Amino acid sequence: MATNPVSILIVDDDPKIRDLTTQYLIDQGLNVHAANGGTEMDNFIASHPVNLIILDLMMPEESGLAICQRLRGSGNLTPIIILTAKGDEIDRIVGLEMGADDYVSKPFNPRELLARINAVLRRNELKRSQNVTPETLSFGSFIFNSDSRSLTKNGALISITSGEFELLKVFIDHPRQPLSRDQIMQLAKGRELDVFDRSIDVQISRLRKILEEDPTCPKFLQTMWGFGYIFVPDGDAAH
Repeated sequence: MATNPVSILIVDDDPKIRDLTTQYLIDQGLNVHAANGGTEMDNFIASHPVNLIILDLMMPEESGLAICQRLRGSGNLTPIIILTAKGDEIDRIVGLEMGADDYVSKPFNPRELLARINAVLRRNELKRSQNVTPETLSFGSFIFNSDSRSLTKNGALISITSGEFELLKVFIDHPRQPLSRDQIMQLAKGRELDVFDRSIDVQISRLRKILEEDPTCPKFLQTMWGFGYIFVPDGDAAH
């Protein structure tokens, strides 16, 4: 039975890398298109379905980081593999925190890129087959979307690290439920929470600076003295 080939969009301003990668993936049976930047990408995805985007981070007009953030902020959940220069660890981490699904460092072996494409597509298909729907919660002027891994305030995307996002999700999954520090650690177990190597209190303080008008008098992430913390979505008194 014939099936439609997977549609890949390569966004890279380097014509040599763009052309070589495009040809290799076409030879592997994929349906591949290319764009030299964000504008061409926008024009293409506006009228063509895309299964995965390969996104270079270092581009002159609009960086790959900005494009990734813009896509995720608009609710576009198309899987993204970012291309980073070898050694650009910070950009790679930021890209993943902004919602990219994987990364490949330049110069890369085309076979490695193909393997990562297949792995990301398999994960995405598994997620779709499990009928996972976006989990969105509104509180105050914020909208938290666990599927697109985004937090917006009055429609504007808020910059939030992966650790801060996961910590906030722990609270959002347990609204109005007092949580001790030990409970927070247990609930966070299995998540990507490297930040919990540090004090929970420090992370709460950072999250309050993002969420609260007055972090010294928090409405959403309130302190339960002698116990821990509680998330109050409507900002009322916890008790």
